[in-house]
Amino acid sequence: MQERTTSVPPHFHRLPNQRWQIYSPQPQQAEQFATEIGLSPLLAQVLINRGIDSLKEVQGFIEPESLVLPAPMDEFPDLATSVKLLREAISRGEKIAICGDYDADGMTSTALLLRALRLLGANVDYAIPSRMREGYGINDRIVEEFHSEGVALILTVDNGIAAYGPVARARELGVKVIITDHHDLPPKLPPADAILNPKLIAEPSPYRGLAGVGVAYVLAITLAQDMQKLGGLVNPLLELFTLGTIADLAPLTGVNRRWVKRGLRLLPHSQLAGIQALIQVAGVQPGSAESLPLLNSKSQASNTLKPEDIGFRLGPRINAVGRLADPQIVIELLTTDDRELALKNAMQCEQINQRRQELCQEIEQEAIAWCEKSELDLQQERVLVVVQPGWHHGVIGIVASRLVERYGVPVFIGTFEDEAVGAVAHKIIRGSARGIPEFNVFDGLNFCADLLTKFGGHKAAGGFSMPAQNLEQFRNQLSIFANQCLQPEHLKPLVSVDVRADLAEINLDLYRQIDALEPCGIENKAPVFWTPNVCITEQKIVGKGGHVKLTATQDGNVSASVKAIAWRWGEYFPLPRRVDIAYRLRENSFNGKTSVELELLGVRLPANAASSRPPMFGKVEFDYCDRTYSCSLSPAGSIEELRIRNSQGQVLAVAPGQNIGLLGNSRKDAREVDVSLPFFENLIQTAKHALGI
Repeated sequence: MQERTTSVPPHFHRLPNQRWQIYSPQPQQAEQFATEIGLSPLLAQVLINRGIDSLKEVQGFIEPESLVLPAPMDEFPDLATSVKLLREAISRGEKIAICGDYDADGMTSTALLLRALRLLGANVDYAIPSRMREGYGINDRIVEEFHSEGVALILTVDNGIAAYGPVARARELGVKVIITDHHDLPPKLPPADAILNPKLIAEPSPYRGLAGVGVAYVLAITLAQDMQKLGGLVNPLLELFTLGTIADLAPLTGVNRRWVKRGLRLLPHSQLAGIQALIQVAGVQPGSAESLPLLNSKSQASNTLKPEDIGFRLGPRINAVGRLADPQIVIELLTTDDRELALKNAMQCEQINQRRQELCQEIEQEAIAWCEKSELDLQQERVLVVVQPGWHHGVIGIVASRLVERYGVPVFIGTFEDEAVGAVAHKIIRGSARGIPEFNVFDGLNFCADLLTKFGGHKAAGGFSMPAQNLEQFRNQLSIFANQCLQPEHLKPLVSVDVRADLAEINLDLYRQIDALEPCGIENKAPVFWTPNVCITEQKIVGKGGHVKLTATQDGNVSASVKAIAWRWGEYFPLPRRVDIAYRLRENSFNGKTSVELELLGVRLPANAASSRPPMFGKVEFDYCDRTYSCSLSPAGSIEELRIRNSQGQVLAVAPGQNIGLLGNSRKDAREVDVSLPFFENLIQTAKHALGI
């Protein structure tokens, strides 16, 4: 892959501080491949980038149902033991208790096993630790409580692999324990009766990438098969599997790809009242699967959801509850068959998610302000540790991800809390971490284990707690670890680009061909295209989040213009007139018309950008005195004059250095005005700021 980092001269506007990696083009192979499989050469190149370069591999990728999978019993050493323990508990009428987690993976896992075990005749209940009081994972209190309630078998979901003490306590009390988890393995495994964790199976296994909900699904289906009670169980559980897998950012490879593809077709016609209500409240509109048939496959043209519908619409509404409120709302939502109750709970999810969005924005702004004030040398530290009082630790993980996007370094973010030890309150820090590709978060936390009270996670993310007095040592120790594994060139957000495209090639036909590559997500990312030296002809700020809406135009044999959106890029507004852009494609439906837009991921100055003068701009919209105006620099003879248009079509034209301007609907009937008057002077200054001059 080729990599180029853009260095922006100080007189240019601030641009995202990114590094681009562009796959080396294989035009001949892509053309040949495209002909063989009936696909655009652009997408043939994407498949080559994913390591797929034969017809057989394409067949398995496009139609994962055609692959022959090993039986789960052959892959998970303790699966047979787990099924036996559950069957015995069910047949004896013994009480089974599920210990879940408060994120989307943990809550969907809990709901999935509750539904399955109840239908299989089990006496089953559940508990989820308090995010605010206890933090992640099964603990001694839950174990003691389960024991006092007569629980004979504890089943953990999406947690437990690092809970040596609580599991050992359960065994002391005579309570059997099955751990189902997918997090990284600790040096010493808990003394459970059975452990199901894909990290314990061979790396090439198609089950290796399962999230917690995937492990729960395997256990539930295998148990139902063993009890010969599979009828009517598979589809509802598959819907919950799909919801949790995508929301947890599990890799969409192996069995995940196969089962998620099935689940996305089921969700628009869900059998579950809670998912129906969630789709209704979130306003998700299923798309028609109009992907072009490849290799003469018989594609079904049925309504389907896309991973982004879950990742950006359904998942956050579920996750918000676990972050800010009682997870029971979600468990009830996903296990009830009462449509009225489901809608009520879905509305609660919506309200809580709105509050989550507000909190994230507040904390993000405060964190950025702290970072700028601190004048950190991230090239030296190579990791960002931000801890402040008063932040809600339920949402700081989301803020950590945004800070990674902004600063390009691993982020460990936390807040101070009081923890009672006997009658004495001690200050502790509870935090979340997010990494970059070259940095393993779990390894980083393990490097600081002597300073931490509790920690867990995996390569990309983690959580931790520690005494407040350990903060500076924690920051120093993390920096030592980061300097061991990160080079200076790693410390910029990475934009991985698949293939160069002309804007004239961007159309609905190409967009619908991408459907053949779905489901796209982690380890099968949606194609990222780039186009050099485009002209930004219009741009404006839209929405509360400071999004930039723009039009990109490319001149060439065929001139083309495409609308685009850049999420939360308000600080980079306005963009230079000439830029290279990296983007994904998105569908936009408005007034019954469907078109393709660009979702900008990266922007940089063209390689031949002039560095001797600021860039010129096309039309830019801005607000002044509660009214919307547009402005541009336009040729007027041998000079360029500033033109500002209001919503009534009147134009103010001002030549450089002049105190008199022309105002009117056309030049011939325009009147002269004194632009040194306060209203005009402030209007002109605002327009110049919008244009970057």
